[in-house]
Amino acid sequence: MDYSIFLDTAHMAADRARHILNEHRLNFRYQHILFETKDDESPVTEIDQYVEREIRKIIEKFHPDHDILGEEYGGENHQAEFVWVIDPIDGTKQFISGFPTFGTLIALCHNGVPVLGIIEHPAVSERWVGVKGHKSTLNGHEISTRNCTTLEAALMSSSNTEPVLAEHRTGYQNIISKTKWRVYGAACYAYACLATGKIDLSIDSGGMREVDYCALVPVIEGAGGIISDWEGEPLTINSGKTVVAAATKELHEQAIRFLKQHKAEQ
Repeated sequence: MDYSIFLDTAHMAADRARHILNEHRLNFRYQHILFETKDDESPVTEIDQYVEREIRKIIEKFHPDHDILGEEYGGENHQAEFVWVIDPIDGTKQFISGFPTFGTLIALCHNGVPVLGIIEHPAVSERWVGVKGHKSTLNGHEISTRNCTTLEAALMSSSNTEPVLAEHRTGYQNIISKTKWRVYGAACYAYACLATGKIDLSIDSGGMREVDYCALVPVIEGAGGIISDWEGEPLTINSGKTVVAAATKELHEQAIRFLKQHKAEQ
């Protein structure tokens, strides 16, 4: 199946998100952005909720038979054949802090497998698009990952070091020391940069869920990269809380082997 037939809907949703987020970002340039704290201790703003509602309207209009799973309003049937997975603001902490690395994630899963993904970064007018079976693009230009094959040469990113699962802490700390350089806190922007050849390895544990990673999968794979959980298993709508993305198969294999080894040694 050519999943690019769903791209028009995804682009309309991303366009709407870009308009709303840029409008609010500029309006609140000199003001505080109000937020509440959810049960999982993460922040949420009225803007998160508004963007998700607007995206849902677009999807429901063109694909009323598809299910939708969103960060703010959940979903009813994760087992449906087609499920759209939405994170209206990935990086809400960055958004309320004034950092421009927040983005919107829009994915389509077919029988649980991510087959289409958009990483939209409104503040910098950049949009990564991935569709299974097609080459990934940034603003319409084909992209590819960098040819990094060793941990010792890798530039690594991590969105948040705080929620790392207890059983992964040793492996996480050791892989940090194994890689050449590290950058932190860029949320989905780091994974997008991996697909563009700017970053070699992105690792997160504990704080990830399907709304955070489903859109990343088609983008990274379509750029030549590998993305999985910490066991090396492909990511689906039902995967756990860990993500490893690498520029090359060789680098991914090294990272997985290293993480498994240090998990076993605990």
